[in-house]
Amino acid sequence: MGINKLAVVGATGNVGREMLNILSERDFPCEEVIALASERSEGDAVPFGNKELIVQNLSSYDFSETSIALFSAGGQISEVYGPIAAEQGCIVIDNSSKFRMDNDVPLIVPEVNIEMLEHYRTTNIIANPNCSTIQMVVALKPLEDLASINRINVSTYQSTSGAGKAAMEELFNQTKGIFSNQEVQPESFTKQISFNVIPQIGPFLENGNTEEEQKMINETKKIMRPDILINATCVRVPTFIGHAESINLEFDSPISEEEAREVLEQASGCIVYDEREDGGYSTPVESAGHDATYISRIRADETVEYGLNLWVVSDNLRKGAALNAIQIAEAINEDYLY
Repeated sequence: MGINKLAVVGATGNVGREMLNILSERDFPCEEVIALASERSEGDAVPFGNKELIVQNLSSYDFSETSIALFSAGGQISEVYGPIAAEQGCIVIDNSSKFRMDNDVPLIVPEVNIEMLEHYRTTNIIANPNCSTIQMVVALKPLEDLASINRINVSTYQSTSGAGKAAMEELFNQTKGIFSNQEVQPESFTKQISFNVIPQIGPFLENGNTEEEQKMINETKKIMRPDILINATCVRVPTFIGHAESINLEFDSPISEEEAREVLEQASGCIVYDEREDGGYSTPVESAGHDATYISRIRADETVEYGLNLWVVSDNLRKGAALNAIQIAEAINEDYLY
């Protein structure tokens, strides 16, 4: 059994377009790629390699002859159409948060817990984690294999692309407007994003965390280990692409800077660039358009017995969303399609 058709749901959005781009780049093995979106986008053209795909209407699409569907159209769309596709025999890989904490839905980062794909047939739905969670666990899994992580304290610096195309345009327009002495009027964000940082991503919950912070906590526990203690602060910053994270770790046994660096240099999906000199580290600008999770500033935390600090950056549209979903699809095709 092979893949005949693969559909991208939300093909006109930031992540959907990136999915099409990566499918073409990696020459994904299937007979046909289908672009799906809402009725208002029906008939539009989206780029796919050196050609264009005509967008079809999601609401009238029959998934019964489609092997895999990559969903990136938001939780409300996934809630309605994900189960429909799955019931028609299509394997759904969903980029929204809708199914991530469902006990019957595997939450997958291929470099970390690919073995959990064995359980996808329970619902025919596989969840793609949050972008900030993905890059963090890619960096942490090799360290966890050396010494058990007791506690994670992470602060994120997340680009506007994580909030969608309109958010990126808001950053551009505000920046241009400030230089023209125009009044700033936030729309996608709660406050001015240009020349500012906003310590809120998603609504606030009863415990004081924002929704994004709670996602990182819950998802990391599901992917790695439920007894890890996690504290997260998620901040939106005025960059276009690429999320950064400052991660402080406490282990249950010794792990040296040298050991950490060596294992991360050998880890799948990781690139270590850590020179203790001016500019000897990775930033979101360098990560944009690339697949890897970049790790810098590896150093001991001397305030605790077994502590370590990391600086981690990654392209949130690629590894943080589109690429991770496609890697899952590749794994299904290679080892788990039956």
